[in-house]
Amino acid sequence: MDAALPPLTPSTLYLVATPIGNLEDITLRALRVLKECDVVAAEDTRHSGQLLKHFGIAKPMLSYFQFNEAKRSEEIIERLKRGEKVALITDAGSPGISDPGERVVLAALKARLRVESVPGACALIAALTASGLPTDEFHFIGFLPHKSGQRRNQLEALKQFAGTLALYESPYRIEKLLNELQEVFPERQVVLARELTKKFEEFLRGTPAELIALTQQRKLKGEFVVLVRGAAES
Repeated sequence: MDAALPPLTPSTLYLVATPIGNLEDITLRALRVLKECDVVAAEDTRHSGQLLKHFGIAKPMLSYFQFNEAKRSEEIIERLKRGEKVALITDAGSPGISDPGERVVLAALKARLRVESVPGACALIAALTASGLPTDEFHFIGFLPHKSGQRRNQLEALKQFAGTLALYESPYRIEKLLNELQEVFPERQVVLARELTKKFEEFLRGTPAELIALTQQRKLKGEFVVLVRGAAES
């Protein structure tokens, strides 16, 4: 079957989605691209090195993260111009979705180079589809700003949005976010999706007040996808 598959295209930037928890969620296509590319650009080479090792893949790696994006983007573009095939991965999920990737994609397109997405696991979609909230229209926010005033302003601006609201939050700020949702969306249904695809995956549903009460009973760990019912459905 592999013999029938076309080879990777030279001078192409491959955006490869990686598992968000469960290693079984990597795709056959992703594994093939990682095996056949010339170099892997990774958000954290130590973390991604373990992923490659798990699947028996040995490739040169270079780091590509928030604070070296500009420099590394230039290097990646030069590699692509030389005909190399570059696979870009992040610690988990799809590059460019609340993770590094957008800058190098724009640079590649500006240089008239080929960009190809290799889709796979995405925390946003995993949470949304199992949330029980409407999926026909949604607004993805990613992570809110750190400053309280900016967070509140962004949430206030979303009050009239008809679709489901979706954002990411860390375990260190989940209680703060629930209190903000209690102030802005007190009657809305909220879904907390945590530890997605992992052993202790859990969906918690209720109003902000109900979920705040829950956090006072037990500490919630793991990364969160937070979904809020839209205005039209409330």
